[in-house]
Amino acid sequence: MKLLVTGGTGFLGTHLVPRLLEAGHEVRLIGRTRPSAPGLARAEFVQGDLKNREAVRGALQGVEAVYHLAGLVSFQDKDARRMYELHVDCTRELLRDVREAGVKRFILASTSGTIAVSKEERVGTEEDDYPITVVGRWPYYLSKIYEEKLTLEYCRKHSIPLVVLNPSLLMGPGDDRLSSTWTVVKFLNGELPAMPGGGMSFVDARDAAEAFLNALTRGELYGRHLMGVNMSMADFFDRLERLTGVSAPRLRLPSQVNVMGAKLLERWAKFRGTQPQLDPQEVDVGEHYFYLDASKSEQELGFRARDPHETLHDTVQYIFTKMPPQDLPGTKGRLAAKRDNT
Repeated sequence: MKLLVTGGTGFLGTHLVPRLLEAGHEVRLIGRTRPSAPGLARAEFVQGDLKNREAVRGALQGVEAVYHLAGLVSFQDKDARRMYELHVDCTRELLRDVREAGVKRFILASTSGTIAVSKEERVGTEEDDYPITVVGRWPYYLSKIYEEKLTLEYCRKHSIPLVVLNPSLLMGPGDDRLSSTWTVVKFLNGELPAMPGGGMSFVDARDAAEAFLNALTRGELYGRHLMGVNMSMADFFDRLERLTGVSAPRLRLPSQVNVMGAKLLERWAKFRGTQPQLDPQEVDVGEHYFYLDASKSEQELGFRARDPHETLHDTVQYIFTKMPPQDLPGTKGRLAAKRDNT
């Protein structure tokens, strides 16, 4: 098939596009800058972004299916408008062009945060409603909910076959921008003063890419598909400690105290004219539970999660290639020997 991939140069795209090419598909990418990753070299490239209607319409010519991966991950309020423009406004215009181009299948990369997020410890499923009351103060997840809702409504109305995939936090090698693996970077930098009290879910980008590949011919139409591995924050950081030698946070505080402390540190940093190590919104997110049931993706898309130890090991090793141990203040020289021994 001839495919268009938006956001194909991002973390997930650098794993998905080579798999699509290996499967014999013709892949076209659209982006502002030509990709430099070797695995994307055989893909056709169209210069432009999703705000450029002429470029998008040109990129859609002859295309049979679209992977919409483009997105911006940020937990800072200053990026709220940019995320809404990309996730909602640009997606709305893209769908109109997709309909005009007669595309036969649309695959949306959403997030588990449009379903499986709660203040209480529970496991989310695709049957859950949108947790707007929980994520309403987090622009990233709120904009992704709006994107998912409008895509489902539009594609149903115009009979465009749609599959929505909801991966949790992406981990593994290949996150050049360190936008998804920022939690690990902050841990290595020693920027976590206290242990978060919630629970997370993460998915290896390589395993997610395999499920996205299968979504070209499989998956419930107009259905959502969660994927990830559940882990308490304490377990997550304890595993990172064993992998790296960097101590996990020992201080454990009530959720409200953690968030209030982050707000006070933010005010102190602004008073000093410096950047805070942690955004209060990041701390607030860490006090919630993102546990999910991935059984539907396993059945519908053949999703299989590898050993989480392998994922975390490869994540840390890749971060070392982007930020050597001497550039990570929190490591204090302990990681160089650890890296040589793993």
